[in-house]
Amino acid sequence: MQTPFPTPQGGAALLLSFRLQHKVTLILGSGTLAATRAFAALEADSSVIILANGGVNSACEELQWRIQQGQIRFVDWDELPCSSRGPHKDKDADSLDAFLHATPGISLAVITDTLSTSHRRSLASAEQLYRVFKSRNIPVNTSDIPSLCDFSFASSHRFVHHESGEKTSLQIGVTTNGQGCRLAARIRRDIVSKLPREVGAAVVKVGQLRSMAKEEVAPSEEKGALDEDDVGEEELCEESGVLTPNRPVPSRNSSENALEARKRRIKWVAQVSEYWPIAKLASMSQSDMKEVLAEDNHHLSFDDDTTTTNVSGVSQLQQPSLHFDTLRKPGRILLVGSGPGHPSLLTIATQTALTQLADLVLSDKLVPAAVLSIIPNHVQVRIARKFPGNAEGAQTEMMEAAVEAAKRGLTVVRLKQGDPVVYGRAGEEVLYFRSHGFEPLVIPGVSSALAAPTFAGIPVTQRGVAESFIVCTGVGRKGKEVQLPPYERARTLVVLMGVARLSQVIDALVDTSGANTRRGGQAYPLHTPIAIIERASMPDQRVISSTLKDIVKALDSNGEQRPPGMMIIGWAVLALNGQGDMGVLDDNGESQDETRVQRWLGNGSLGWIVREGLETGWEDF
Repeated sequence: MQTPFPTPQGGAALLLSFRLQHKVTLILGSGTLAATRAFAALEADSSVIILANGGVNSACEELQWRIQQGQIRFVDWDELPCSSRGPHKDKDADSLDAFLHATPGISLAVITDTLSTSHRRSLASAEQLYRVFKSRNIPVNTSDIPSLCDFSFASSHRFVHHESGEKTSLQIGVTTNGQGCRLAARIRRDIVSKLPREVGAAVVKVGQLRSMAKEEVAPSEEKGALDEDDVGEEELCEESGVLTPNRPVPSRNSSENALEARKRRIKWVAQVSEYWPIAKLASMSQSDMKEVLAEDNHHLSFDDDTTTTNVSGVSQLQQPSLHFDTLRKPGRILLVGSGPGHPSLLTIATQTALTQLADLVLSDKLVPAAVLSIIPNHVQVRIARKFPGNAEGAQTEMMEAAVEAAKRGLTVVRLKQGDPVVYGRAGEEVLYFRSHGFEPLVIPGVSSALAAPTFAGIPVTQRGVAESFIVCTGVGRKGKEVQLPPYERARTLVVLMGVARLSQVIDALVDTSGANTRRGGQAYPLHTPIAIIERASMPDQRVISSTLKDIVKALDSNGEQRPPGMMIIGWAVLALNGQGDMGVLDDNGESQDETRVQRWLGNGSLGWIVREGLETGWEDF
């Protein structure tokens, strides 16, 4: 029997981050490992006690220095009395029991002297100490003895601000759960090396943005009440429990109270965190933050003499308007497609526009940082605030900004994902710019409608499987339900956008009483293959393949969504699986569908397949 949810597989750890203010960490041993553990505890704002044999002079140099500075407290084990509550088999265990009885408030214990070169603790003694701690419900980590560990230390890294060098609140940790500590350190270094250097600063700026979102929505007399009813960002963003950043953010209304306003603004912060490039987040100024949290959709004037920052974090002076307009070069607007996301799929025309022609780039939110990074530092970059619930206002904002800049003689690149005319609203912008005196040049891009299926190993057409394909949208204008085409066995349906509305899309496809069937069309069979492709062509690409019957369950069972996403529906989804299946359109091909689907998904499987990352070889481009 198929199960609707993943089966737990043991051997992992529950990864948590502890706040240790006003807590005490007890560390047994005084070598370099003890110093490392002490430093980690201090950075977590914990008090630290070192319990070791041989006195302070036997401690490592770092511990001696921290003891002298008053950062930690040292207790000589040799001077501890034994417990009066009953004998233990181990003298250290007896004295430890007495010490714990006299020292309340210890929250964590770390035994490091099982790896010491001097005073090295035996396994039997470590077991006795472990039992003492457990009798008092104190979690223990015993170095190099996993069976005596309630928790383990990840190989961690704390990021610094790329400009000031100060440590930030951003940390990452890697654990192999005792299977390879040295390898964990290497993996951690590899991860750190591949992250943008501005990532720590980005966390700092987003933290400031969240504070502004909370503090600026209510007068001081209401702040106390808000603090009492405060909730976390995850709850504010996803009250339904579904981890997707793609839900519409409600517009401001005159009747909302302070808490509702705070929730709305925190949702804006979450969307900015999801969509903006790291470098852009790291370079946010106070004015940028105020613009993000603005109560309306006004645009910034390009006639102000202000300092702005491009996506690479480089400041430039925004020149004021000049009065000798007749001496200026004429401005122009380029509508440019950036392709599906992988930088190698940019056309030469797009690269030229971004690297040689642009004075200002107005970018859609989903254009990835890898594409934006090729833009020279002197070019100003603005990211559209076109989040769900704000699409119309943000669209107007970007078009007005393009016209204002072009009037000042600038070359404006309106950068769109994929191809500008494939659900990129290029037509609206062409007519708008034309009505304001500018004839834009439209530069095509590689459309994700064709590229994404290829990256997922799915041919939109294939002899013997799919003779044609249709591209449509899963999101109707102003929230209206879209009219989807009826089922044709020899056709592939490509649905751009709409993954956040997956249930409604599937219901429309399989509804036997819907508009399509009333027009004489056929509803889609529940066993029809479907693939959801998320972040196509990017390193974190994910493909979830299933049938129309199980795809909603498959998506919900595999964690948070990864916008942008699209759907491929039809028998082409399984055409190139394994040895291939080119007999879909053969005579009596439909009679083999059940066997075909089982062979594809695997008998007894969950009912779906999940593939992460790009096919081997794309790292060369």
